[in-house]
Amino acid sequence: MSYDVALARIAQLQSLFAAPAAAAPAATATTPPASTTTFSTALQSAGTATLAGTTAAQQPASSAGQAIVNLVSNEVGVAEQPPGSNDSPRIAQYRQATAGSGVGPWCAYFTSWAARETGVPLGDNGQGFGRVDDVYAWAQKAGKAIPNTGADVKPQPGDLIVWDEHIGVVESVGTDGTINTIEGNSSDQVSRRSYAPGQRPAIGYVRLG
Repeated sequence: MSYDVALARIAQLQSLFAAPAAAAPAATATTPPASTTTFSTALQSAGTATLAGTTAAQQPASSAGQAIVNLVSNEVGVAEQPPGSNDSPRIAQYRQATAGSGVGPWCAYFTSWAARETGVPLGDNGQGFGRVDDVYAWAQKAGKAIPNTGADVKPQPGDLIVWDEHIGVVESVGTDGTINTIEGNSSDQVSRRSYAPGQRPAIGYVRLG
């Protein structure tokens, strides 16, 4: 083999080996551009942020009144032991919310306990009251009493509802004006009651917050 033929053969072999190397960059063309991934991530993030904002908007803070309703609704069914005794281990805990309390009619003890537990205690010093008259007298002085002057007075959930010698908590008010309550010392227990418009009118209401 002459020198010229050998050089031609070497050049031919080099061109054959170089062909696959030139094709290698084409393989990387199948990788998505960085900008595509970034856009997809940004779109997903935007959707997540929107959902989070919607969830937050659907969680309003509870008022003091709603907190009272939530609390006392868990007490329905607590009963005197024995019936007619004005006492039980749980009722004794209600009495602890009222300074100087003793065993006796406990509807005001119950509302004093509910108010204290939800951070809006009754009394100038948070001492609570064992007598209904004392609850309403304090509320009048503190600007928290709402006299029941007629059909235009609408209680709200969590208001204390005051009658002569009895007190409870407004749980809800129906579209027809029916007032649904939760009351301590009602038939010797914590009971749910409903009053149609005009039935057993209250003296007034106490709005704690």
